Amino acid sequence: MANESRPCPCDIGDRFDYGGRGQEVQVEHIKAYVCKPSARTDKAVIVIHDIFGWQLSNTRYIADMLTTNGYIAICPDFFVGQEAWKPSNDWGTFNEWLKTRNAGKIDKEVDVVLKYLRNQCGAKKIGVIGFCWGGAAVQHLMLKNPHLNTGVSLYGVIRHFDDKSNLLHPTFFIFGEKDDIIPLEQVTLLEQKLKQNCKVDYEVKIYPGQTHGFVHRKREDINPQDKPYIEEGRKDMINWLNKYL
Repeated sequence: MANESRPCPCDIGDRFDYGGRGQEVQVEHIKAYVCKPSARTDKAVIVIHDIFGWQLSNTRYIADMLTTNGYIAICPDFFVGQEAWKPSNDWGTFNEWLKTRNAGKIDKEVDVVLKYLRNQCGAKKIGVIGFCWGGAAVQHLMLKNPHLNTGVSLYGVIRHFDDKSNLLHPTFFIFGEKDDIIPLEQVTLLEQKLKQNCKVDYEVKIYPGQTHGFVHRKREDINPQDKPYIEEGRKDMINWLNKYL
């Protein structure tokens, strides 16, 4: 289980030195990073950040990767102006900090973003991906929001929604075998509940030897042993979106 003095291992990993190819925009009361492909498309993906917020270069790198694969990508500030977590913060305050940033209470912001994508970007098919805190948010949206088409939850914190499994849309769950905050017993239980209750397509995949955050918080060039799994996770994510959008 997670170390109680450090209840989230989100400081594991690297911060990419990356600037981004998109732009920041104001969408009603939300700031967002948006990147669009050169060719017109009616397919879009909402990218939900981890605890380090919408400006993390790693998350923008993934958003731009989606754009190179033909998608409009938008990463909104789902903390809505509240400060993102900093690695230098006192982990003893993390649970209090998290109480004001509930991954299951982003519906108002998602509705605003969906409206923007439809009206301003011409999107007709919209998916969502998310990392850690954002992965939990994806699971919430796949259980509740009828206006999305599919989702990919990357090491989403299962315990926030472990009693719910009747998904509305096809959902892909990515987990690392060595994730300290998401024990494999929780992943097994999720699979069992999905098998019992889920009537849409889903997949749960565990990547050998990988820790929390591996798809977007590990650099291939300094983690050579992890490179195949980082690339596989990203490819699987894109393939799932391609299938359902």
